[in-house]
Amino acid sequence: MNFLAAADPLPAGALVLDNTADVLAHAREIRAHAAVVLQFPRWTDGRAYSQAVLLRGRLRYAGDIVATGDVVADMAPLLRRCGFDSAQLRADQRTETAERALGHFHAHYQHSLAERHAGQARQP
Repeated sequence: MNFLAAADPLPAGALVLDNTADVLAHAREIRAHAAVVLQFPRWTDGRAYSQAVLLRGRLRYAGDIVATGDVVADMAPLLRRCGFDSAQLRADQRTETAERALGHFHAHYQHSLAERHAGQARQP
């Protein structure tokens, strides 16, 4: 997972979606972009997690998914499990802390959608 500082630019030409947007209704527009930015207006508002799961699971979107807004380091493991590639951390958050948070969980009881789809792609 890639971490961006609050002042870092978002990917050029990325489609920015509000966390209330129906990603399935925007499927054609999403597929036309190499990156999609999903917003967390508050760290307690998890709708962007659901959007990312829909992008990876139902739409099988293979482009970059970027989290932005009120993103804190503790969110890193769940962001990765839901299919995010990058996260633009809130200004008071440290990249080192977010990277360390990714190391807390080495195994999971079930595969994420991204892991399941990657496994299916490898089968003959």
